[in-house]
Amino acid sequence: MKILVINSGSTSLKAQLVDPEKRHVYANITIRKIGLKEPYIKYKAENKDEVKGVIDITDHKGALEVSINYLLDKKFGVIKSLDEIDAIGHRMVHGGEEFTSSVEVTNAVLKKLKQIVDMAPLHNPAAIMGMEASMSLMPNKKNVVVFDTAFHSTMPEIAYLYALPLNMYEDYKIRRYGFHGTSHRYVSGELAKIVGGLKGKKVISCHLGGGSSVTAIIDGKSIDTSMGYTPLAGVVMGSRSGDIDPAIIEVIMNKTKMSIGETISFLNKECGIQGISNLSSDMMDIEKNITDPKCKLAFDMMNYSIKKYIGAYASVMNGVDYIIFTGGIGENDELVRQEILKDLTYLGIELDEKKNLNLPRNTIELITTPKSKVKVYRIPTDEEYLIALDTMNIAKNSNK
Repeated sequence: MKILVINSGSTSLKAQLVDPEKRHVYANITIRKIGLKEPYIKYKAENKDEVKGVIDITDHKGALEVSINYLLDKKFGVIKSLDEIDAIGHRMVHGGEEFTSSVEVTNAVLKKLKQIVDMAPLHNPAAIMGMEASMSLMPNKKNVVVFDTAFHSTMPEIAYLYALPLNMYEDYKIRRYGFHGTSHRYVSGELAKIVGGLKGKKVISCHLGGGSSVTAIIDGKSIDTSMGYTPLAGVVMGSRSGDIDPAIIEVIMNKTKMSIGETISFLNKECGIQGISNLSSDMMDIEKNITDPKCKLAFDMMNYSIKKYIGAYASVMNGVDYIIFTGGIGENDELVRQEILKDLTYLGIELDEKKNLNLPRNTIELITTPKSKVKVYRIPTDEEYLIALDTMNIAKNSNK
């Protein structure tokens, strides 16, 4: 089956045409600056030259229409007809408590999704626009939505509730939801294949990138995670502050005269390693300038915050059997992995430093020594594949 996977951002659209049964990717599409000046596309199909250029669009429907045209193009395309696309899968950041697994998109589902847009106002409206555009342009195709929060729906009350009066949860659904769930689900599933299942096993999954989260997993199920009601909570990230004393928000507002909206935007977009280094939110830039004291501080603070969560989750799980590193930084940054693991010898971790420094790209690798009591793996994530797989399975079952 050929599945079109769509990830809609507020001003972007990413798409991938993939066959999940064969693990084969036919084409990747990225469109940025939707609704802004000079939106542009980057398109790469197998065995064809990459195409880049400014395009004439104003909304997500136009972006998807351009994407379809590229897939059908006689020179650059990979399909001859839309009939070759069997179904469309959509990533959605927040499913609230209503959606704890992937579902087929229907009018009733869309109505419910629109009722929870305030839970992720930067992400959910764009995902809905992507679904509506897909249903308009390809009305006879099955659409499936896959939620980042779904994997964390197994968390117990003691982990997902905040210490607020219970009516705050009961009336307004204020609780920890967690994110990056599709990634954590994928890499823990890959680990299960390697070690013969996760029954009775304790795993800590570290998805580290521009946004980062750490998840505690027992028996293959999420029992706690570092992000909270929104993706702002948790470890120090590229431009997000991570955990702070909430009273600081009032101080910032009083001192700077920023509004609450401006303050939350500041914490999301101008803090983290960006704010500490005063240089960049990109870890590659930080490491290139590591002799700069501010860059070194940003590097150390991020790693320290991740290490704290690993220690906390090892404590609440009464041990850990496996640690996973994934995401752009987790997969590719050997220095970050080394710094995080070097002071975790009390857990019985013994890093194979030589191997860690010489990992091939895009492979699953064990980076601890045979003597290490805790096994640490680098596992590349593939959220698009998992979205495609869920979409294929749901589409097949709905046709029976």
